[in-house]
Amino acid sequence: MMHLTLAQMAITALLIALLPAAIVWTSSDVNKYRKLVWVCVFITFDLIVFGAFTRLTDSGLGCPDWPGCYGAANPFIAHEQIVAAEALMPHGPVTVFKAWVEMIHRYLAMTIGVLIVAMMAQAWYQWRKSGGTRAEYAPWMPTALFFFVCLQGAFGAWTVTLKLQPVIVTMHLLLGMGLLAMLVWYGGRQNHLSAPRTVVSAAPPAMRKIRLLAALAAAILLAQLALGGWVSTNYATLACTDFPLCNGKVIPEMDFAHGFALWRELGKTAAGHYLPFSALTAIHWVHRNFGFLVALVAGYAVWRAWGHDALHKTARNIALVLGAQIVTGLATIYLSFPLTIAVLHNAGAALLVLLLTMLNYKAKYQYDIAKKAASGSAHPPASTVRH
Repeated sequence: MMHLTLAQMAITALLIALLPAAIVWTSSDVNKYRKLVWVCVFITFDLIVFGAFTRLTDSGLGCPDWPGCYGAANPFIAHEQIVAAEALMPHGPVTVFKAWVEMIHRYLAMTIGVLIVAMMAQAWYQWRKSGGTRAEYAPWMPTALFFFVCLQGAFGAWTVTLKLQPVIVTMHLLLGMGLLAMLVWYGGRQNHLSAPRTVVSAAPPAMRKIRLLAALAAAILLAQLALGGWVSTNYATLACTDFPLCNGKVIPEMDFAHGFALWRELGKTAAGHYLPFSALTAIHWVHRNFGFLVALVAGYAVWRAWGHDALHKTARNIALVLGAQIVTGLATIYLSFPLTIAVLHNAGAALLVLLLTMLNYKAKYQYDIAKKAASGSAHPPASTVRH
């Protein structure tokens, strides 16, 4: 029965994937493969935002089984069971609305899987056809993306079967962000392979420093994403309802041991007792204060990259999103967690992943061509550093 349901859902995802495939096919872009990569980036970003909406509306168990909904491929077929569950618990985890939210999330995830399979198949076909001479079709990255999206799908299944266990849901979020970063990196590579630029924005030592700063900012952002996911999956957003204090104190009462015990049920300690409020306070307080470190390091990386033509636009966009993240983060506290603001805060986190990945790729690319220029193997134009 499960195999039949999975097959029906795969057919649904294939039909949904026909729309972005048609957009790629009818695009005026000569490089259809590159277009496919960036369409995958766009849909993955949308999936992450919709995943946040799913989590924030408590729709993660809108269909309490996997892969389907009460064993069916869509909520239409399972309507009777969903309505019966909603009648028993009108504000419970299963309602008609939540079931549709959860299943749409699953359809979108499977659609990305279909598009990545298409990307991988095209890469292998063109790579073999060209005898391995066309670098833009090197199949290693698309193949890695395929296995990565399968791993992400497994965590999606465990999210449901393990009843929203916080560590599983947080890993599911991080893997989604990781998939977005991989796709953006691959998209950046496709851009440069199709239209290489040889403008040197800085000497190798200066660009190397920017590259290291960008990598450090990305690593710190990863830690903050994990902390933010831990806040969200433990429903600790309103554990502190004021700012810059937390419940009227600089250092409130906090229970780090229970708050950061990883392997436990939602709302419970590792021993199975109810999670104390002080544990939620610890989770929120750490995420909030770690945000200052993210702003400091990412802001410094932006400042160092700002003066270089090849990096200026990306640096400016990171600065704008950082500012927006601060605003939406504060708004979730002062406006008592409105859904729209919370979704925007999650979207901002995904945008930071996208932009910092692009900054890292561009800094690496600029560093590579700067080294070639310095060694005399390339003769690019004069420096275009902004003053």
